[in-house]
Amino acid sequence: MCIRDRPGYAYPLLVWLHGPDADEGQLLRIMPIVSMRNYVAVAPRGLSIVRRGCNGEKLDWPQTPEHVYEAEQRVFEAVAAARERYNIAEQRVFLAGFDSGGTMAFRIAMGHPRRFGGVLSLAGRFPHGYAPFSQLTEARRLPVFLCVCRDSRQYSPVDACADLRLLHTAGMSVMLRQYPCGHELMPMMLRDLDRWIIDQITSGQDRCAEAFREERA
Repeated sequence: MCIRDRPGYAYPLLVWLHGPDADEGQLLRIMPIVSMRNYVAVAPRGLSIVRRGCNGEKLDWPQTPEHVYEAEQRVFEAVAAARERYNIAEQRVFLAGFDSGGTMAFRIAMGHPRRFGGVLSLAGRFPHGYAPFSQLTEARRLPVFLCVCRDSRQYSPVDACADLRLLHTAGMSVMLRQYPCGHELMPMMLRDLDRWIIDQITSGQDRCAEAFREERA
């Protein structure tokens, strides 16, 4: 967990899913760029798999039903652990990831939209197969932040535009950003992640205040 303690404050929680060539320690490298003050942040470990042509096991987020179920359990356990230790704002749990971690973030958030205040995929495509829109009615309230790297061969701007059309057709709210880089995490991308989450929190407070004023009226 990454945090600078602020007693009495109800923290947003950022759950980070690392990319395919990293592990949960990636969180320690990105949070100084994102923010060491605004959030509690946790990172579950990816799933151990064997890749052809590679020595030993690697960590990744495969999209088979069995792996998705295991990834869900790791995410929910990480959220529960954070709530045991810190005062976490109930509606401010944000699920984010890079590459296959972003794809898994999409998968889990779409399957359990009530558990999250937003989902952020950094250079990770929208998942296909196994009914990602099974909870579409609830998922339409879930804001989405999607990043694409201009020169990426793994997830190109053309791929991102196809995902954007799909999500818009489904009636979801999406912010798409493109960055001038290859397939990598950039500081600008991480700073935009921070700003987008803060915008979601601020707009949520505005909606609650407006609803309160209407009720009082």
